[in-house]
Amino acid sequence: MAKMMWFFIMVALATPFSAGAQSKEKSAAKPRIVGTWRLLAVYSWTNKNKKDLNKEAYGPHPKGFITYTEDGRMGVIETYDKLKPLSINDMVKAPAEERAEAYASVVTYAGTYSLKDDTVIHHQEVQPSPGRNARGNDQVRIVTFQGPDRVSLRTPPVSRNGVQEFHEMFWERVK
Repeated sequence: MAKMMWFFIMVALATPFSAGAQSKEKSAAKPRIVGTWRLLAVYSWTNKNKKDLNKEAYGPHPKGFITYTEDGRMGVIETYDKLKPLSINDMVKAPAEERAEAYASVVTYAGTYSLKDDTVIHHQEVQPSPGRNARGNDQVRIVTFQGPDRVSLRTPPVSRNGVQEFHEMFWERVK
C-alpha cells in the first residue's frame, strides 16, 4: 500500500511540471519560416490581375538566399541571372558603368523581422544603398507556404525602372 501511495504522490507531483513544460514548448514553437531558403524564381507584374506577368523578372535563373533565425534576425541576398563579372577584380577601380550594373543587379539587406499571420516585416538595419537610411525602412512581404519546403514572398507595389510593380519571390528550404 505504501508503494502504491508513493507512486500516486510522484505522479501528482510530476503532472503539473510536465504539463507546464509541454505548454511552454508549444508556445515557443519556432515559426515555419525559420531556416534558410534558396531563391528559385522572381515574378513581376504591374496590375493587380497579373495580366502582364513576367516569370523571369530577375532572369531565368536568379540566385539568392534568405535566412530567418529563431531569435528574430534575418538576412537576404538576391541576384539577377547572368551577372556580368567586372573587367578587373577590384570593386573600387572597375569602371563606374560596370559597378553600377552590378549594384543594380543585387538586392541585399539584413536586420530583424516580425511575423504575424501571413505577413512578415523585414526591419532593415543594414543595406548597401548610399544615402538611404536603412533603419526604419521596413519591407513588408505576404507569405504563402506551398508545402513544408516551399514559400513565396510577395511585395506590395514597389518602384522599379520608374514603374510600380508587384514582385513575388519563390523560395525552397535549404536542407
